Amino acid sequence: MDPASRTPLEMYRRMVRIRLFEAAATRLGARGEITGALHTATGQEGEIVGACMALHADDYMVGNHRSHGHPIGKGAGLNKLMAELLGRSTGVNRGKGGSMHLADFSVGSLGETSIVGSGFPTAVGAGLGAKLQKSGRVTLCFFGDGASSEGTFHESLNLAALWKLPVIFLCENNGYAITTSARKGVSVPDIAVRAAGYGIPGHIVDGQDVLAVFEVTRTAVLRARAGDGPSLIEAKTYRFNEHASALPKLNYRPADEIERWRARDPIALLSKHLAATGLAATAVLEAIDAEVQSEVDAAVSFAQSSPSPDPAEAYDHVFVDPIVPLRS
Repeated sequence: MDPASRTPLEMYRRMVRIRLFEAAATRLGARGEITGALHTATGQEGEIVGACMALHADDYMVGNHRSHGHPIGKGAGLNKLMAELLGRSTGVNRGKGGSMHLADFSVGSLGETSIVGSGFPTAVGAGLGAKLQKSGRVTLCFFGDGASSEGTFHESLNLAALWKLPVIFLCENNGYAITTSARKGVSVPDIAVRAAGYGIPGHIVDGQDVLAVFEVTRTAVLRARAGDGPSLIEAKTYRFNEHASALPKLNYRPADEIERWRARDPIALLSKHLAATGLAATAVLEAIDAEVQSEVDAAVSFAQSSPSPDPAEAYDHVFVDPIVPLRS
């Protein structure tokens, strides 16, 4: 289906999926059913869904440590994602990836890792492969404001620009790299201006406006498919929660700043738009909310009832055979 024919109602559904999926995951983490750090995208659903819905189903996507929303925004099912978070064998990576190391090739998700800036080379590689194969596919690479100061960012944008690769670099600028403000960690006020150093378009968009993100990304996608090379998009957004669910509440963000951004919840903004334009009554949106909650509940039940991986599979899907330890 052409992205232009996709409806705002489907955008709403996918944003609610992300919000409710992560709310359930947070509860499971608090009960000890999910181990390790859990990074939620609550508040950032607009830029995720807007960008993902500008893609075709077979286009590629690369994410980062804040990783659940990206595949959901691209259309992934919830059962296997939730099972992966719980470390079950029915997960998208057979329970071996967990929250920060997801990949779901069924929706073109090539992988998401906890290493800041690691997605850039992967995205450029996918873009080069698509160009050589003449497949027409584009790659969408999500990254945060902190990653824009990594060497891989600059190297990858340079190479993508030189070779006119079909890659869209999308900066999810939520203002903070853990607790460090972008104002203190980035040398320019807008990350999008760094595009000029590589001779490619740079766009700034309101990340809380899913429709605006969709339009900007769609323009970049059309440019990439036409063979005109990469674009850099900076979505100004905000995470409502702490950097990770396991962290204590810290006082690095002013309370009034948090409230200002919460007043611009991307789901609420789209809901108001749908009502104002007559595209969806409140009852329709409430029905979608209920349907998605049922999906999430079913995903939790699926994950909890799934078996853990067999220890004998520990060395499956790795690049080398294990070295048998020497024993005296």
